[in-house]
Amino acid sequence: MQKLPRSFYTRKTSTVAKNLLGKILVRRIGRNILTGKIVETEAYLFNDTASHSFRGMTERNKVMFGKGGFLYVYFTYGMHYCANVVTFKEGIGEAVLIRAVEPKNGMKVMLKNRGLINERNHLKTTNGPAKLAQAFGLTKKQSGTDLTGSVIFITNGDTVPRSKIVTTTRIGISTAKEKKLRYYIKDNAWVSKK
Repeated sequence: MQKLPRSFYTRKTSTVAKNLLGKILVRRIGRNILTGKIVETEAYLFNDTASHSFRGMTERNKVMFGKGGFLYVYFTYGMHYCANVVTFKEGIGEAVLIRAVEPKNGMKVMLKNRGLINERNHLKTTNGPAKLAQAFGLTKKQSGTDLTGSVIFITNGDTVPRSKIVTTTRIGISTAKEKKLRYYIKDNAWVSKK
């Protein structure tokens, strides 16, 4: 599997959000390699009141204003991390939230990271942005990681046909909920629920 090049990430953010579906998120932790197929994303644009970049650059969101193809991880609700892919042009402040992945390799490590050692319903492992960040061991320490590097990266995976991509309004936010910037693979069991 080939890593996605920088040019993949520097395109229009909504395009990147759709094109990430079916791609494989890879995370190396020591000798363990965790992988998951991206099945749900959400785009955040610079003029979007729900975006962290809306009010300009801060210490918290400065990674969003860098080059496309870097990981932006933030802490929310005083307990969760969420992982985003920085997109579009440097200085603009746009990103795609990875909302859910379908685990491929490293399920034992993911379950351990989630504290779900005895969990029988593996669908609960990565079917939401905070769950997948925890399963993949992503915290603010990983924010700023270059996704064209060798520790955390995204590779080519399945090409998802347009007919299998659902475009809908975003969930889990309090403002700009009406924007149709959430994308997911139709009928995939790992997509997060409302």
